[in-house]
Amino acid sequence: MKSPFTYKHTAPEATGEKLPAIFLLHGMGSNEEDLPQLIKSFEKTHHIFSLRGPIVHNPGYAFFTIAEVGKPDRDVFDQIITFIQAFIHEAIEEYELNPDKIFVVGFSQGAVLAQTLALTMGNVISGVVALSGYIPDFVKGEYSNRSVDHLNIFISHGDYDYVIPSQWGAESKDYFEAQGAKVTFKTYNDGHGVTPENHKDLITFLNGN
Repeated sequence: MKSPFTYKHTAPEATGEKLPAIFLLHGMGSNEEDLPQLIKSFEKTHHIFSLRGPIVHNPGYAFFTIAEVGKPDRDVFDQIITFIQAFIHEAIEEYELNPDKIFVVGFSQGAVLAQTLALTMGNVISGVVALSGYIPDFVKGEYSNRSVDHLNIFISHGDYDYVIPSQWGAESKDYFEAQGAKVTFKTYNDGHGVTPENHKDLITFLNGN
């Protein structure tokens, strides 16, 4: 693929048909090796694409910069959304993916991107797992968003998240439900991370879709 991203691709063992895919978007300061461990049980059945953010942010990378908490730098954010959209479209075509089984899993700023992609790509995205994220106000008010009444989305948050307030996860739930999406929303006795229970619940969600 001709892509500006560094990424890790795991191909499934199954062949001969259009197979589902999961796209992974990590959090700030991490990299493409972080999230695949959460979905190892899908390696035999799904194409898995784990993208690395293009911005160096020690000790790893980031997808976008932040003006202040909850406010991504708009120019950078707009550009990265365009790049990820193009990556997903190209992957669907090149790997002959099942267009009805395209999932995006993101943590922290990856969850911000995952929710934005769901809103902007319409029925290209079948399901989303958004772990400890939010929807930027400009995405709600200024982006050209599409219908999500087909979408299944799992939104989770730690009750004691010191990076992104848990209330923002609840607001994402309310927003997606108001747009007609089917939402599974759960909170956990945790900070900014993924507990074993959260991990179990996201696997259950993906298995059900």
